Amino acid sequence: MAIAVEFAKSPSEVLRIKQGYTLESVDPESTPGYTSVKADGQALLSAQDDRLAELQEMLFASGRFGSEKRLLLILQAMDTAGKGGIVSHVVGAMDPQGVRLHAFKAPTDEEKAHDFLWRIEKEVPAAGMVGVFDRSHYEDVLIHRVHGWADQEELERRYTAINDFEARLASQGTTVVKVMLNISKDEQKKRLIARLDDPAKHWKYSQRDLAERAHWDDYMKAYNTAFQKTSTDIAPWHVVPANKKWYARIAVQQLLLDALERMSLEWPKADFDVAAERALVQES
Repeated sequence: MAIAVEFAKSPSEVLRIKQGYTLESVDPESTPGYTSVKADGQALLSAQDDRLAELQEMLFASGRFGSEKRLLLILQAMDTAGKGGIVSHVVGAMDPQGVRLHAFKAPTDEEKAHDFLWRIEKEVPAAGMVGVFDRSHYEDVLIHRVHGWADQEELERRYTAINDFEARLASQGTTVVKVMLNISKDEQKKRLIARLDDPAKHWKYSQRDLAERAHWDDYMKAYNTAFQKTSTDIAPWHVVPANKKWYARIAVQQLLLDALERMSLEWPKADFDVAAERALVQES
């Protein structure tokens, strides 16, 4: 039986972007902070599900009784990096009524008529909620930089707007957890081929994925720039090596656990006489 071996070093520390960080400096095959094997990592994921669910329920309950605390998980990655697996295997442990997931696609004509943050603002989590962005406002400084859809002046404006936006979220009680799932180009090729070889996964394949893959190096540069411009003390970036899906899942799970633990959550106190109500129920 696999043992639920914990992290030797906290992912919140070892995966956080530091000065001078580049994607090229960390191997996507690596497992920073975790020294055990896949089976133990899978056991850890399962073992911590209950604690994650408990903390999320405490957050949700607190929001029902006046707390402004909330959590926003931002997931960014190249195609096939495993965002869906994070949602299924990590976020899936939480009570759906307390989670709001939004996958940002190409903007509609209405959304294009507004500033890039307009559609993002509408999806931020309410008090007590866990929000999950599958892609996010960062697309507007990544793909736009890669394809030249925005000039340097506009990109700089957007970096500043993003920092101001995330600072405002924090001032409203939102803990922002930003995660980039980092896979290698070779690993992406394997996953794309696996989709093509499995009829049950053909629906996941898009020819657009192959077109964007041709710009791989440009995307890496765009990510590195985004990290430098938008990794702040209020909303730091965490880069998770994601060639090993099991590691990526336990790392993101731990980032969420750490964020929720730092909130110092408590169960709301009853605003009625518990003993008296219990007696009434017993007599009913």
